[in-house]
Amino acid sequence: MRGRPIIRNIVLVSLLWAAFVQGALATGAEPAKDVKADPTPCVAAISSGDDDKIIGVCGELLDHDKLAKPDRIKALIARAGAFDRKQNTVRAIDDYDDVLRLDPTLADIFNIRGELFLKKGGRPKALADFGMAIKLNPDHAAARANYKALALELERIGALMAVAGKPSFNCKTARRAVEKAICANPELADLDREINAMNVRIIGEARNYEDARALQREQDAFVARRNAEFGRPGYDLRKAMKDRMQKLVGVDGY
Repeated sequence: MRGRPIIRNIVLVSLLWAAFVQGALATGAEPAKDVKADPTPCVAAISSGDDDKIIGVCGELLDHDKLAKPDRIKALIARAGAFDRKQNTVRAIDDYDDVLRLDPTLADIFNIRGELFLKKGGRPKALADFGMAIKLNPDHAAARANYKALALELERIGALMAVAGKPSFNCKTARRAVEKAICANPELADLDREINAMNVRIIGEARNYEDARALQREQDAFVARRNAEFGRPGYDLRKAMKDRMQKLVGVDGY
């Protein structure tokens, strides 16, 4: 999903600027009354494919306060695409913001801005932009794909958050002092759940029944030792749990 924004930017800019180029050439025989407002240099910069030139030349055009709305939109889109290709996501988003203020009906721009928000980690804003693109154009394939993928990711994150701070066992039925200590500490609770999940995964991938049984005996021995030694002088529960997790990770081959 994140490898396609640049391609879509180029295609979109090419389509939008086709009419711009024709308009500029049609008036080329007439002397411009205001050189700064002439879109031709910006058109030439786009044709050159030089992003620095696009940013500079089209930026000068955008500084003109009497620039026509359609030309301003096209120049903003061109500069935003150049900023995006130069990895200046914040400036690209700023330009797309201006485009959508001028014309809030552009589904393609909502989708592209959503991809940039996603690149910055702004999932809620990205989802809203993808949704708006679909609302404006229900057949927008890219927006629909982006929305679906992000919605699934957010669902997965929500599931992880639902178990955050909860161990592998039920704290309501915890009786041992060590279990109560784990339940009272979110970090230890997460670590306990991760140890259990990793152990289950390793056992599930064991080559045979004997290997699986041996792995489970190791886990049972760790739990028994943890239960017996918790509270004794010098026993560090956090260290013991981290050591167990490290051993499991090593077994898993990472």
